[in-house]
Amino acid sequence: MHVPEKWRLNDETDVFDFIDNYAFATLVSPSLQSSHLPLMLDRVNRCLIGHFARNNPHWRELAENTTQQHLVIFNGPHGYISPTWYANKPAVPTWNYAAVHVKGIAEILSGEETMQALDSLMQKYEPALLVKRDVVSADYQEKLSKGIVGFKISLDVIDAKAKLGQHRSTADQQGVTLALGNSAASDHQALLLFMQQLNLGLGEPE
Repeated sequence: MHVPEKWRLNDETDVFDFIDNYAFATLVSPSLQSSHLPLMLDRVNRCLIGHFARNNPHWRELAENTTQQHLVIFNGPHGYISPTWYANKPAVPTWNYAAVHVKGIAEILSGEETMQALDSLMQKYEPALLVKRDVVSADYQEKLSKGIVGFKISLDVIDAKAKLGQHRSTADQQGVTLALGNSAASDHQALLLFMQQLNLGLGEPE
């Protein structure tokens, strides 16, 4: 991914928060085989953890390819930016967005590690399922685990990009912020919220 310095996210906490918040990723292997998967970030061990359905042949490439890096793409908020929103003219339309690319070596997890990964996934998205086990019983989860293959990918290279118009003039940034705030489009609202969280592209003094 091409990441000009003016759009690079350098703060590791911001990058890791991004991965946590936009965890449904695209995993691309060296053969260009790809899968769309929710991934868990292990900040301590600096790796991504996920699982395939066993009938998805993609997992075999991870098992057999232990020396080449795999690419993981996380996409964040994005939206069309009209040139009419800028104070300065002439201007052209553009698209603002945020994305993180991770490259790393893959490793297949043991059955026990895969079960732990499933627990972590439920703990993040619906922890009540781990308390009241009538929906996802321990027996059912163990049976399910036989139909999946867990894996982890090391965080060897991380490229993080937030193209949010922060390079434009204060007046232009303020015009975009106002237009996004007045837009009914959910993409625009999500993009504005993300800009506010990072305090980027808002046209406010740093």
